[in-house]
Amino acid sequence: MLRLGVNIDHVATIRNARGTPWPDPLRAARIAEQAGADGITAHLREDRRHISDADIDALMADLRLPLNLEMAATAEMQQIALRHRPHAVCLVPEKREERTTEGGLDVAGNENYLAEYIAPLRDAGSRVSLFIGHEPDQIRAAARIGAAVVELHTGAYCDLDTEGRHADRDAELRGLRDGAALAASLGLEVHAGHGLTFDTVGPIAAIPEIAELNIGHFLIAESVFIGLGDAIRKMRRCMDKART
Repeated sequence: MLRLGVNIDHVATIRNARGTPWPDPLRAARIAEQAGADGITAHLREDRRHISDADIDALMADLRLPLNLEMAATAEMQQIALRHRPHAVCLVPEKREERTTEGGLDVAGNENYLAEYIAPLRDAGSRVSLFIGHEPDQIRAAARIGAAVVELHTGAYCDLDTEGRHADRDAELRGLRDGAALAASLGLEVHAGHGLTFDTVGPIAAIPEIAELNIGHFLIAESVFIGLGDAIRKMRRCMDKART
């Protein structure tokens, strides 16, 4: 079965807008578990704009689902990950001025640094995932440095769909399909995520090599209208329909 990881970052975004204790990301994680999520993703950014260190402490203490800790490849974040030893660590590119992650990690251009960076994380028992585009050189570099997983960035595909640029969207989808096939052939587990909605998830979920989708912002946005549990259950139905 295709797994669903629910990203709870933007529960914390809403909380931080008012500086109150609510809504609580841990409560959102528990609702996600009840609704059938297979894991929880949380991005601890360097500027702590949404998820906080205390959130990670709470999730590690109380969460029953596997935690996928997204983070930049910095010394500070490495020490946090080594202290907590989450199920998975997903390395993402990060810029202070960006509103959200704008592209994939340049593994090919930073191969030696990333190989040394992920080694202690892997030795500590965390599965290391790299958030990348579907370019073959990035996928091959991820395999060479010993990553267990690549997560393919679906943001461009989703943006092109929203803009109605269907020919470009279809070309991007072909790139994601080819990238997933290449990654699997190199022994990498393949995940995907970023920007996925009820309308765009189907073609991605149908890619047979993809084992997991990580979805967050849309689910939190949709929960305003139908509730988080129902939003997750509907996304699961969309994924399962596409896969079967």
